[in-house]
Amino acid sequence: PPTQICVSQCPDRYLTYLSAYGSRAPAELEYYRQFCVPEFRNPQKAPIEVLKDKECPAMIMPSTPLARRCFPAIRAKKGVIMVGNETTYDDGLGHRRNVTELLEGAKKANVVLEARQLAMKIFEDYTVSWYWIIIGLVIAMVVSLIFIVLLRFLAGIMVWVMIVMVILVLGYGIFHCYTEYAKLKGEEGSDISLKDLGFQTDLRVYLYLRQTWLAFMIILSVVEVVIILLLIFLRKRILIAIALIKEASRAVGHIMMSLLYPLWTFFLLCLCIAYWASTAVFLSTSDEAVYKVFNETECQFSGQTCKPETFNTSNVTKLCPDAQCLFAFYGGETAYHKYLIVFQFFNVFMFFWLANFVIALGQVTLAGAFASYYWAFRKPDDMPAFPLFSAFGRALRYHTGSLAFGALILAIVQVIRVILEYLDHRLKAADSKFAKFLLGCLKCCFWCLEKFIKFLNRNAYIMIAIYGTNFCTSARNAFFLLMRNIIRVAILDKVTDFLFFLGKLLIVGSVGVLAFFFFTRRIKLVEDTAPPLNYYWVPILTVIVGSYLIAHGFFSVYGMCVDTLFLCFCEDLERNDGSPERPYYMSPELSEILLKGN
Repeated sequence: PPTQICVSQCPDRYLTYLSAYGSRAPAELEYYRQFCVPEFRNPQKAPIEVLKDKECPAMIMPSTPLARRCFPAIRAKKGVIMVGNETTYDDGLGHRRNVTELLEGAKKANVVLEARQLAMKIFEDYTVSWYWIIIGLVIAMVVSLIFIVLLRFLAGIMVWVMIVMVILVLGYGIFHCYTEYAKLKGEEGSDISLKDLGFQTDLRVYLYLRQTWLAFMIILSVVEVVIILLLIFLRKRILIAIALIKEASRAVGHIMMSLLYPLWTFFLLCLCIAYWASTAVFLSTSDEAVYKVFNETECQFSGQTCKPETFNTSNVTKLCPDAQCLFAFYGGETAYHKYLIVFQFFNVFMFFWLANFVIALGQVTLAGAFASYYWAFRKPDDMPAFPLFSAFGRALRYHTGSLAFGALILAIVQVIRVILEYLDHRLKAADSKFAKFLLGCLKCCFWCLEKFIKFLNRNAYIMIAIYGTNFCTSARNAFFLLMRNIIRVAILDKVTDFLFFLGKLLIVGSVGVLAFFFFTRRIKLVEDTAPPLNYYWVPILTVIVGSYLIAHGFFSVYGMCVDTLFLCFCEDLERNDGSPERPYYMSPELSEILLKGN
């Protein structure tokens, strides 16, 4: 590799070592010495020897700092490529070269520079709009809370309002995309295709293309049509799902603290991420600088490890005069360094295990609280005083092993998926189509397996919360209970999931549209309040993603409540028959619609 040194500043002029050495001005040679290796102490040494020993570069040129490196200061003046104010330069070896030869080496540097400029603009947008982003997220939280409270009293009306609002929001999105598409008709440059334009760091350029708005319009139209078709085919089942959501609303209404539990899960997950990230950073930075022997002529020590401190006094310099001890890479040749990738995979495995345990703890806690509501014969009189805290205490005291075992099974599958992705990345350059096909099949199979285990674990945790049995017994009982009620599971459970998804879509869409109108200054009342931005999509996307996470946190509680009540309902049907001796524990409202036709 070429000799690399650290300098206090990049060169600001053209200069060769020969010209600096032969100059009558001592200041030029002194200026040049700061770009030589630190060991260079003899300015009277013959230039040919200095260049042969690679103690100083043959030439320097005007450069600019970029990513802690000095790159030629290339610029274009009236279509002419220049470095400094010159179009040619002396390479220090007696040849004049054109500066265009430097372009190839600077191409990748330009990509880094553009990415850096993009990152800086995005950072600037965050600095001037962060408080408005927080306000948007607070609005999303208030809207989610109001939506949940209204579900408590007006579940049926709210569900239908939610469905209509989602259709209207998507319809407005389609209308807006069409108006923008029509407005750009005949505009100069608007008919350029996305493929011809390529990647641009200024993303606003894409909004001046008709093809961009056409793509948005097609995507929104497809989503709109799919939702309308699903609503037509599931209209009767939606009534049953509404009854289940009403019951879930009553349960959540009696255990309001459950809405705040996702914050505790989020805090524990942050601790898991912090542990994984800090361990990964410590492992990654535990490498040592490795130096190797490099030489231009044949040498028996070439490629061997060396120490710069003792290299000049070793036998290597005597047997190979032109040999140098140069930095090669960060790493190591001990057993620890050889198996460092194994430690990294183990760290990833521990992260998955801990994260899955935290999620399992949240699911068992919420399931235990909602199960105490369902199995209370006189609701809410027979419920514990603090059902959420009681369920949390039971989970930690009696079910830690079951939760850890369930999390372990899921973590193993997830680590296998990570290993498969790692192998896929390493085999990208391979020509074996069979290997790629086999790897693709394995990735697909383990993705399906992970989804199935997550579904089974969730229902197993509900059975653990109800009966207190171990993981394997609970998983088996949950699986066979679901199989005996497979039609109800396929219809009711998925319809409620679909309705909750529409609820998230409504909240995210509403807050997103409000953020769009505010940051693009289309609201006349607050037109001057909106901050000046490089890219208005930066705060809008941040608000949309944050709103989705907030809405998901609230609706995840509802989803766990519905799943728990549904599994309790199936168990109630098998254990009881509605007679005075074995009465149902379900509420009269729930039994009226779910037992219709039985």
